[in-house]
Amino acid sequence: MNRHQFLRRLHRQLRPRTYLETGVADGRSMTLSRVPSIGIDPAFRIDQEIVADVHLARIASDEFFAREDPVAHLPISTVDLAFIDGMHLAEYALRDYLAVERFTHPSSVVVFDDMLPRTVAEAARHRHTAAWTGDVYKAVQALRDHRPDLIVLEVDTFPTGVVVVLRPDASRDGVMAEYDDWMDIALDPDPQDVPEEILTRSRAFKPEALLASDGWRTLRDLRDLPPAEAAAAVGQAFSGLLQPTR
Repeated sequence: MNRHQFLRRLHRQLRPRTYLETGVADGRSMTLSRVPSIGIDPAFRIDQEIVADVHLARIASDEFFAREDPVAHLPISTVDLAFIDGMHLAEYALRDYLAVERFTHPSSVVVFDDMLPRTVAEAARHRHTAAWTGDVYKAVQALRDHRPDLIVLEVDTFPTGVVVVLRPDASRDGVMAEYDDWMDIALDPDPQDVPEEILTRSRAFKPEALLASDGWRTLRDLRDLPPAEAAAAVGQAFSGLLQPTR
């Protein structure tokens, strides 16, 4: 299953009320949405039919999220499903997550693309291969290390994997106190020291197995709950997935 097939299934199972993505490119992921949406990309080149009510912002994501009300286009201020596929550098991906998190509920789902490079060369910060993930896998490791409240699930999609983040917390207001210290140690020169579990995908779920969870349906039922109550329920709904089986 590739990333777009995985996203299509997520749209069907989550039935999100709103959708946002960074890194629109040619529109292949945006075309999956059927709800009010926002797409952010300073150089999108859409060649797909888009049938959603979408605000396309030809602007860098940092600048977009600095606006007074960046999600004003949406009928509600909550992003139910987000896809982060912008600049392939760890610091940009992490900032995109922190920016999106400001507009989430614990029942929201955030998906990162290109999280499981197959080789060290693919994970380089400076592109020199046809297929390129960059070092965005480090952004999710930062969330694992500094945000234990989140549920972080690697998924073995073709070709370069995705990561699903559950139980975001908008009350943090886009702040990760450890960001500057993380930057000092994370941004190493090439070649990157890619962890073996990333290259071998030893922690990753098969997409079909993850999508089979009843937890996705549960998320839809939690959207009207107070955040603290919803966060506890999300943890319970996905507790059986915290030890992946292949």
